[in-house]
Amino acid sequence: MIDDDAAKQAAGLLWKAWRTAGTLAALPEACRPDSRADGYRIQSELLALAGRGWGWKIAATSVAGQQHIGVDGPLGGRIFADRIHAPGDTVSLAGNRMRVAEVEFAFRIGRTLEPRDAPWRSGELLEAVDALLPSIEIPDSRFEPFERAGAPQLIADNACAWRFVPGKPAPESWRDADLAAWQVRAAVGGRYTRDGIGSNVLGDPRLALAWLVDELSAQGIPLEAGQVVTTGTCLPPLEIQPGDHLVADFGALGTVDVRFAE
Repeated sequence: MIDDDAAKQAAGLLWKAWRTAGTLAALPEACRPDSRADGYRIQSELLALAGRGWGWKIAATSVAGQQHIGVDGPLGGRIFADRIHAPGDTVSLAGNRMRVAEVEFAFRIGRTLEPRDAPWRSGELLEAVDALLPSIEIPDSRFEPFERAGAPQLIADNACAWRFVPGKPAPESWRDADLAAWQVRAAVGGRYTRDGIGSNVLGDPRLALAWLVDELSAQGIPLEAGQVVTTGTCLPPLEIQPGDHLVADFGALGTVDVRFAE
């Protein structure tokens, strides 16, 4: 397990890479995390440098996604407040190497969920949720190649969190909807469309939410009131390029869109 000084060193290197659009093949051995707990410890130090957290993301919620980055399960990452965009905003892709976007169900938390030993059930968690937000995530990583960084380092790098576009809250009817069977369509300008379904997210976006709360509990981290949890892409990542206009259509639950600067 790394100590406080090593965690601060790792966070400092990652923060510098983010600010300069630099890359890292790996963190130095002296401060390289070798466990999930180490990764989350570095995250906490990175948050101190970033200033203010806004929410959480879950990466690798499908088997294909896990295989792509060489991990054996999902990863949790922090979303920083200064990386949030309103629907319809224009986002620059400068410094972004992944060049993909993901369409996701996100939950806004209405009351703080403190760490506990017993696993959370999705049903009881929904009582603590005050809104469902159709959303778009634009991921990126400072590791090159990120596919070989491994779970602890990817967690330290906030599980590839970069930019996030939360949509307007869905109608309250979402609570009665079968989110696992919910169909979603994304249109990337006039170039192509792609369809997805909620079951691509750990079988059900509500199960993904429960996974994150349990993951944070294991690290002694509360999920705070007002934070948003985005649960992972419900369709294969969308290839994007400057000039694209991405519209994600969640049907009766709403739409959300973002433009990418020329």
